[in-house]
Amino acid sequence: MVEEAIESFVESQGLWFAFVVVVMGGVILVAFIEKLISYLTRAALGLGISVFSLAIIFTGFEFDDTILALVFASGGLEDVALGTALGTALAIVGITLAIAAVVHPFFVDIPRDYLAILVVSPLILLPLVLLGNLTRIHGIGLLGLFFAFLAYVVYMEHRRDVPVFRDTDVIERVETDGGVEADAELEADGGVMARERIEPIFEDDLVGDRVYAGYVWFGLAVAALAGVVFGSMLIQTGSEVVLEETGIEETVFGATVITLLLTFENVLLTLEPVRRGFPEIGIGHVVGSVVFSVTGNIGFILLLADLNIGTSVLYFHFPALLIVTALGAYFVGTRRIRRWHGVLLGGLYVAYWLIAVFVFGGVPISG
Repeated sequence: MVEEAIESFVESQGLWFAFVVVVMGGVILVAFIEKLISYLTRAALGLGISVFSLAIIFTGFEFDDTILALVFASGGLEDVALGTALGTALAIVGITLAIAAVVHPFFVDIPRDYLAILVVSPLILLPLVLLGNLTRIHGIGLLGLFFAFLAYVVYMEHRRDVPVFRDTDVIERVETDGGVEADAELEADGGVMARERIEPIFEDDLVGDRVYAGYVWFGLAVAALAGVVFGSMLIQTGSEVVLEETGIEETVFGATVITLLLTFENVLLTLEPVRRGFPEIGIGHVVGSVVFSVTGNIGFILLLADLNIGTSVLYFHFPALLIVTALGAYFVGTRRIRRWHGVLLGGLYVAYWLIAVFVFGGVPISG
């Protein structure tokens, strides 16, 4: 695998090079996430489709987490693979949405049906958790549910009178006046907040107003997503070498560092769109990632190996996921994400983490 080859090379160069790789990965990740946001907004405008649906498709798939989970499943570590999927879903709300709310409180107006899907998606696992033994058939069903979710979003965004941030008038107004508006005006526009101008980028001159400009921006977004995945891969491999070389990878502190590093990509994919005035992209990432983690991710795992659900999943991890996800959906439903919302979500995640370590003896490392 590419990641294993990179890690082997980094290890051969020593600890100092591992630090360089982590920093380099962070720079690449930030740069390509900035590009991805710019490309997605232009692709949505050029194709006349919803940036929310594009955000779900582009950022909802947790490629790196899925690959890691498949490696665990194929190596006989099915329980670890399941923990990866559940841990990612919980961290998306308990860390990434929480940090975005604390750092940059924001307005967002997401249709109620999408929020209902966010709340209901973990409940899909309830009958499976009660069964205790999951097989490939269940995996196929979960994958089918995820692709049905994608089809539903695309269909609803196509027929909705005012799709989530597809309104051309809103985008044109953002371009002309910088998007600085009073709260009342934000509410009148359906809660769409764009506090910053869609800043010109040099690619605008290259793409221009060609007939197929929307498809060009779409292609560039795909390329930017590849850069995001590569930057995240560098951070993960570099950080693993650092922790191994310093001998703290098995400690609670080491697990904390790993969790923070592995969620860095998700934090940026949520925070940066919010900061730049396109919170629909950030929330699309949250909704898509949670739904994918509890359906598609586990579905892929079950294609390789059967799963036996432990009692701790039923009585602790699963209820924690339900509570944090439902609370996050409720806060998004208020349309005004406040700082205390983030503090509460983050506090619940820390409490979950501590209970997992000191009561259940496991360290919940997402990803």
